Amino acid sequence: MDLLNTLVDKGLRRELPTRDEALAVLATSDDELLDVVSAAGKVRRQWFGRRVKLNYLVNLKSGLCPEDCSYCSQRLGSTAGILKYTWLKPDEASQAAAAGVAGGAKRVCLVASGRGPTDRDVDRVSQTIEAIKEQNGGVEVCACLGLLSAGQADRLRTAGADAYNHNLNTSEGTYGEITTTHTYADRVDTVRQAQAAGLSACSGLIAGMGETDEDLVDVVYALRDLDPDSVPVNFLIPFEGTPLAKEWNLTPQRCLRILAMVRFVCPDVEVRIAGGREVHLRSMQPLALHLANSIFLGDYLTSEGQAGKTDLEMIADAGFEVEGTDTVTLPEHRADAIAAAGCGSHGESGGGCGPCGSSEREPAPAEAASDETSEARTDLVAVRRRGAGTDLAPNA
Repeated sequence: MDLLNTLVDKGLRRELPTRDEALAVLATSDDELLDVVSAAGKVRRQWFGRRVKLNYLVNLKSGLCPEDCSYCSQRLGSTAGILKYTWLKPDEASQAAAAGVAGGAKRVCLVASGRGPTDRDVDRVSQTIEAIKEQNGGVEVCACLGLLSAGQADRLRTAGADAYNHNLNTSEGTYGEITTTHTYADRVDTVRQAQAAGLSACSGLIAGMGETDEDLVDVVYALRDLDPDSVPVNFLIPFEGTPLAKEWNLTPQRCLRILAMVRFVCPDVEVRIAGGREVHLRSMQPLALHLANSIFLGDYLTSEGQAGKTDLEMIADAGFEVEGTDTVTLPEHRADAIAAAGCGSHGESGGGCGPCGSSEREPAPAEAASDETSEARTDLVAVRRRGAGTDLAPNA
């Protein structure tokens, strides 16, 4: 297929595809799906081999967020029956992180609900970072605390943070339909603050919120322009009690096409399968490893994930290997650029902390996404009741 050959060649050269080429990937049929996965897999293997990086989430503060992000179970007005608790103490967070590290995680992602941290919150998280680093040698730490104020990124880096996560989530043109309490520009500014402080930037998207193919391409190209080291691809978990509870727009096949498109546009960046992979990829999760080189181990912020042991078995059965702490995630040219910028002293800074025909093929119309709508699988949306904020052992 001419399109796929062109995209592979461009990916191996780190050359940006055209928008029409990216849209054509999303417009491919299910009959072409394995060809798309195979082509994107060549690009993935060129830059990341058969390694899979494991990341582990610790929800430092759950629920009670004043922001109105429609996709979030922790949002203002959410009636989702999630865990709600205030800040974990540094030793509690460190213990939670240790479970993920013991399960094979190379990076711990510290997340807190809210618009953004106060200076006191940054002090608290800094203590937590120091505790985790002291007790878990070699582990990377990514913070995800919302919108940053001036100087806060520098303070997190001084405390030992390796990375900062703040997702763009959707296209600039439709952002106001998803969130009204802050802007798309606010999010871009926070990512740039993290980069300016020498933190490895992690920024991604959420698919399945009713967006068009054009929206997906817009946000992925915007991410390419921002040049984060890690791009998490989240698939919407439609929690009951949130405005998007009825948005079941994804099939496993569409999820794979989205991941392939992201890989072609961001060939040498850590692409992570984040929230929702179990809900929407289901039995096709192993195929996604041919596209992404990173996943979250165990549970997510407010929902349960696949058992950690099952994650490890899936990786091994698919012919991949877990990336060790002594391995640099990013390709040499990206890792060298980070080191030259002055962030090499804080870990490797190698990652972050969420659907072909011929080149003449017409892009899918905006309404085509609804043709792929999968049957609602509310049975797969399990609220997290273990790990951080509970007395039960975590899933790692």
